[in-house]
Amino acid sequence: MAEPVASQALLALRDQIDGLDKQLLELLNQRARVAEQVGEIKRAEGTPFFRPDRVAQVIEKIRAANPGPLQGEHVAAIWREIMSACLALESPQRVAVLGPVGTFCEQAAIEYFGGAADMTYCANFDEVFHATASGSAQFGVVGVENMTEGVVTRSLDLFLHTPCHVVGEVSLLIRHNLMRKEPSMNGIEAVLAHPQALAQCQNWLNKHLPDAERRAVSSNAEGARLAATNPAWAALGAERASTLFGVHIVAHAIQDEAYNRTRFAVICLPQTMATPPATGRDCTSLVVSVANRPGAMHDLLVPLKKHGVSMTRLESRPARTGQWDYYFYIDLDGHPTQPHVAGALAELRQICAFFKMLGAYPVKN
Repeated sequence: MAEPVASQALLALRDQIDGLDKQLLELLNQRARVAEQVGEIKRAEGTPFFRPDRVAQVIEKIRAANPGPLQGEHVAAIWREIMSACLALESPQRVAVLGPVGTFCEQAAIEYFGGAADMTYCANFDEVFHATASGSAQFGVVGVENMTEGVVTRSLDLFLHTPCHVVGEVSLLIRHNLMRKEPSMNGIEAVLAHPQALAQCQNWLNKHLPDAERRAVSSNAEGARLAATNPAWAALGAERASTLFGVHIVAHAIQDEAYNRTRFAVICLPQTMATPPATGRDCTSLVVSVANRPGAMHDLLVPLKKHGVSMTRLESRPARTGQWDYYFYIDLDGHPTQPHVAGALAELRQICAFFKMLGAYPVKN
């Protein structure tokens, strides 16, 4: 079928767009050359290359100055990629994520660092922590909590002994799609996915694929990769995974909760990046333990109440001592540089048998 002939008016507008694209390219390369000079100064002074607070400030200024018609969120996404590409010229950021290509963990990393980051794909979160702690990756991104299935317990356990701290978080809207080699739902014998994804879709799977085996694998992207090799298998995951592995999406957004979000933590060694400065909307994360005695949990809460600090999350994990002891993972509203938070933390240190700061970082609205 022949392509329709464009009108003169349309051709004129296309020429105008081509001219604007050329100007944009020239300006972007000008910005990149300035970024390279910034990188040289940072290298000479020994200052950090990646500054998420600086990224946030630039994007917020751009959003505030945006007159439209582009939407603010779209402008923010464009500028994040521009800054990511320029940062790659200064010093590419090596980021460890759960692999293979196409996981939600990778998507969270792209949202935080931009698409120009140099991804290191790991088989599990243990490897993400190891790569970050060893320095083979400058940063790591790990899942910590899902709105419907709760905390990622393995991540909590790994936080206990790592030298890394949390410097940021990403809250990602998770939509699970059913995908497979065949373009229909007929003949599916097994659904392969990360255990969290299987749990988040269990009601839909019970109703629509009650006889299909549910097989846990290391990641949703790995499930998609395997599903591409067997017409009787299906996978759960993001749309990007279907494109990457050449499988059909046969059912869209099958998660049981429509508003299904997962929190990811951005981790690094303190020498890679220090604790981000206070922004006025921050979270302080810590892990503590207290003696197994009556009233111990109450004693943990007293300093928080005394200093007016709000606790936004409390999780417990067994200490595996054989004595029914527990570690408590706590998120506090605020930053350690704020006097009321500092006062509460100082008192908690005195009463806890074990006390470890996991990090303080900005949270999104």
